Amino acid sequence: MNYSKIHKQQVSFIISLLFLLSTQVLSQGIIIDHGSTDITQIPEFAINQAKSNLHIAYGHTSHGSQLTGGMNGLVGFANGGGLGLTLPDDIFEWNNGGSGGALDLHNYAMSGDCGYYPAWYNNTIAYLDNPANSDVNVIIWSWCGQVASRTEQQMIDTYLDPMTALESLYPNVTFVYMTGHANATGLTGNLHLRNQQIRNYCITNNKVLYDFYDIECYDPDGSYFGDKNVNDDCSYTGGNWAIEWQNTHVEGVDWYNCSAAHTQPLNANRKAYAAWRLWAFLGGWQGTGIAEQETGDYFDMDISVVNPSRGTASISCLISEQLNVRIDVYSCDGRLVKTPFIGEMEAGNHELVLDELQPGMYLVVMRADNCTLLDRLIILQ
Repeated sequence: MNYSKIHKQQVSFIISLLFLLSTQVLSQGIIIDHGSTDITQIPEFAINQAKSNLHIAYGHTSHGSQLTGGMNGLVGFANGGGLGLTLPDDIFEWNNGGSGGALDLHNYAMSGDCGYYPAWYNNTIAYLDNPANSDVNVIIWSWCGQVASRTEQQMIDTYLDPMTALESLYPNVTFVYMTGHANATGLTGNLHLRNQQIRNYCITNNKVLYDFYDIECYDPDGSYFGDKNVNDDCSYTGGNWAIEWQNTHVEGVDWYNCSAAHTQPLNANRKAYAAWRLWAFLGGWQGTGIAEQETGDYFDMDISVVNPSRGTASISCLISEQLNVRIDVYSCDGRLVKTPFIGEMEAGNHELVLDELQPGMYLVVMRADNCTLLDRLIILQ
């Protein structure tokens, strides 16, 4: 998205900076990954909005229970003020039917997991065709260990194409894609390649993805273990990132004990945080805005991004006069990732190179003299 010959009054409206991105994401795709695990960023109204608007059906086996086990434990953790949360008691409650003001989430709604095709596909259709489930508007399936055994074509035939078919059959339902769990084979293993295939497909085709695998590759401090043969129990070559972090932080304050099949509680904590970020997005969270001031001047300004990109990307910008310019890059969940330029920019065309960005979708925001321009950036694996 770009503009030229901008009149400052014409852009003197409230730009929902982070969640103009969110609005785009809802129509163009959502990527929930390790960058979506700060539960403190989700405001109370967004949690309540999700509870009012969503009716979720979740199909999974043991690995998928990490989400719901973490969500169970989060209730008491938040009630006790963990992570400094000051929300009403039981705000993170959930149950099948949404009774008592809880989130409506039907756990084990469809039997099995999405590793067993065509069973998962047929079970989804049977569930949605049941009049008792007519209010369901979100379907989410998890994997067990079958991602690692798929070839590239098998992933298309038994998962990606069937998911797309379901989206066509039920246009009023949001289908959440998911990656499989880590299996200690590093970046060259088939598990990593197939998970990247799923992620790239979701980014390219504007799908909604809960990146289970990516969450397992990072500790809360952002340290990356995907290249260290990380496993689903959070072990890696040389240690276990979850146990190490838990041992150096305070239980009940920084993390909480909870049911965590095949893994450590901290991993399930982060899966729950990311799940609530997803529910908030799907529930229509619009975030906070930045008000632009009004003046009466004119000037030329333009921005464009090369899409899609692999590894590195370039940003081209044009201004007609010397201005104070700031260019920021935000992740799809609203985090500031990079500020590639801030300061005086001479009139003319300028090109900036971005590197070291993880695969995903980003929003590039250029501000100059109270005007704001936006463009979307996609980084592929």
